[in-house]
Amino acid sequence: MPYRAVADPAQLRALLGVVVRVHEAVEVTTVLRRVAEGARSLTDARYAAAGVTGRGGGAIQVFEASGVDTATAEAIGRHPTGVGLLGVVLRDRRPLRLADLRTDAAAVGFPASHPPMRSLLAVPLVLDDDVCGALYAADKLGGGEFTADDERLLEALAATSVGAVEHGRLLEQVRELTLVADRERIARDLHDTVIQRLFAVGLELQSVLPMTAGEVGQVVDAAVDDLDDIIREVRTAIFALEPAPRRPVSLRGRVHEVCVEAVPALGFAPVLTVTGPLDDVVPEDVAAELLATVREALTNVAHHAGATRCTIAVVVGDDLLLLVVDDGSGLGRGARRTPGHGLADMTARAEVLGGSLSAEPAPEGGVALAWRVPLPPIAP
Repeated sequence: MPYRAVADPAQLRALLGVVVRVHEAVEVTTVLRRVAEGARSLTDARYAAAGVTGRGGGAIQVFEASGVDTATAEAIGRHPTGVGLLGVVLRDRRPLRLADLRTDAAAVGFPASHPPMRSLLAVPLVLDDDVCGALYAADKLGGGEFTADDERLLEALAATSVGAVEHGRLLEQVRELTLVADRERIARDLHDTVIQRLFAVGLELQSVLPMTAGEVGQVVDAAVDDLDDIIREVRTAIFALEPAPRRPVSLRGRVHEVCVEAVPALGFAPVLTVTGPLDDVVPEDVAAELLATVREALTNVAHHAGATRCTIAVVVGDDLLLLVVDDGSGLGRGARRTPGHGLADMTARAEVLGGSLSAEPAPEGGVALAWRVPLPPIAP
């Protein structure tokens, strides 16, 4: 029982108060927000956060913070995904307590607008022996370090809150399945009833056309044309209501999917080539970082390059190489000295896997970005 580790009666009452408030929430975001608020108050932290990964682990999918004002949160932009220091507790599956996080080698990828932090306490969220997220507390008030008591409180909060998190995720799944079922039912009704009746009305009107003349015939003919247009529009609506095709299970397919998603922002389709056994030798943790890097690289091209063409090559050999080349405006003066958040994030994703990132001028005047990470040896 996680409560037994908390000996102080006042701390225990405070913990139980937080747990009750957490379990009153339903939505995952609300649960995590209340967990973060509780973690902050229980440990006397200036900042706190809670995040959960997708099914089976991987990157953080939902992240809620406490102590960061709206303007700062907007300046930071997207939430962290578990690269660098925040991912250590997800991978190591044990608490992390640092007196000064700035001195830790894993402390990479912090945006320039991120508030300064010193002390850090992090514990994993564990469900059925699987790490599904983590709680974080940062900057102990008064400038001190987080204590062993703080760690026990945060572990107890994590253990008693993970059920509420899972309940929220299951509820969202049920709602999604219900929505899909409703959409399918509406699509069937439109196809089997509405379109058939419209088609029958159109046939009846066409059957009387030979018996009409003058303005009446023109009105009937126009009505038939209108019905044809309505049927086409309803069929378009049916297509939109039908469930999307299942997500490609292969890594090659998922990379292609990311490229397709970027087309509206780019204004053109990037050219993708894959060389080597991508689906057979790349582990899921590396695959997650590869997909995130492809997405980040294409976002950079769309927002900053002014490009008209972009090629993406994924090469699997002794290591994994991602090469993204565009014909845009290039790095610009000083860009290599002060890279943007996108380059910093991609560098952090490579370094956390023991790899590297380079960005050089491309022959066509844009940028050639090379993201390279090692691969584990293939078992004999």
